[in-house]
Amino acid sequence: MEANDPRKKSWIDIESSSDFSIQNLPFGIFSNNGNPKRVGVAIGDYVLDLAALYDLGFLDLGKYARSHFESEYLNCMMKIGKQGTTELRNRISHLLSTDCDDLKLSTKKDVFLHKQESVTMHLPVEIGDYTDFYSSQDHARNVGTMFRDPDNALLPNWKHIPVGYHGRSSSIVLSGEPIHRPKGQMKPKDQTEPSFGPCKLLDFELEMAFVTFNGKPMGQSISTGEAEDYIFGMVIFNDWSARDIQTWEYVPLGPFLAKNFASSISPWIVTMDALEPFKVAGSNQEPKVFPYLEFDGNKNIDINLEVLIEPEGQEATCVSNSNYKYMYWNYAQQLAHHTINGCPIRVGDMMASGTISGPVPTSYGSMLEISWRGTKPVSMNDGSERKFIQDHDSVIMRAYSEKNGVRVGFGEVNSKVLPAS
Repeated sequence: MEANDPRKKSWIDIESSSDFSIQNLPFGIFSNNGNPKRVGVAIGDYVLDLAALYDLGFLDLGKYARSHFESEYLNCMMKIGKQGTTELRNRISHLLSTDCDDLKLSTKKDVFLHKQESVTMHLPVEIGDYTDFYSSQDHARNVGTMFRDPDNALLPNWKHIPVGYHGRSSSIVLSGEPIHRPKGQMKPKDQTEPSFGPCKLLDFELEMAFVTFNGKPMGQSISTGEAEDYIFGMVIFNDWSARDIQTWEYVPLGPFLAKNFASSISPWIVTMDALEPFKVAGSNQEPKVFPYLEFDGNKNIDINLEVLIEPEGQEATCVSNSNYKYMYWNYAQQLAHHTINGCPIRVGDMMASGTISGPVPTSYGSMLEISWRGTKPVSMNDGSERKFIQDHDSVIMRAYSEKNGVRVGFGEVNSKVLPAS
């Protein structure tokens, strides 16, 4: 029975609402009991320890050594490539299924199976380069309407190229790690000269990001048809943004301090193999794209997205329900465009989607849009209001796909904002 088969069941008891079904099996890096960091796979409420499985002789696939699984990052394992990780996921799926008694009857479950609540998760990949795209038409149109002409909200290039910029990988942090409110120069409309200080308009951006395998040699490009051979999987991505700093600095070269201070990701990487059943058709792209951006089949993915704001010590309030399927430019086009001029990608590179907004206000992916530039405050469950993110607020993002009774989820990214340092 194949790994994605909705009929497949695990001998581990898994709640139907769990993000980590046997059809998922995402990869991450964990540690516990003072042991070194190593590769784990999420299954229900547990983490499967791949180094321990290897030691017990269950992962003898001819491609892997123990060092691939006892490692600070997934990069070492990912260097085996797409075929290797697919075979590894299939093997793990078989071992965890009711069709196999090898692990089910083992007396060493405490060696290779750990409760998620008992482990510490770590940044899953050593991120070499990070690129952020701007690929949601609804988001781009909303921003263009706010800051330019509603009749010409999209810039002339927007429907011709997947617009993007190179960001800062060193400030990408794991869910649970707090961030500090950034500082920089700002020039509000009511000031004649710029001022310096803590950002007053701190925002989240609801995004997904994909992580790459090693690409082709420099000078060669990756086609849309080849793209999935070079993408390992995806995470939830909160691309924090300082809107007032960005407004002052982004002309003529784009965002800098407004974006480089922090981005937060979820700890588990959901593989493209696990997301295959949730592919859907995307938007009709007009005008016709250049041949290198053309693609066959469905390349959008139906991933439900949720954003909550949690004031310190208070109940969280849901402020957005969106979906990754709303993207105008898909992941295959993003990677094809990124490499069309021969730019090499490397294992562990991260490429974010850009803010994901849907067609209605409840599906907008940033406070800039939800509060419409601060003119429509959002009520919290504790009676307070938010135009943007305040100190000591936590922003929580969740993501999952669901079809035929199967749920494949990402867990969450939860990040608290501390005052400027």
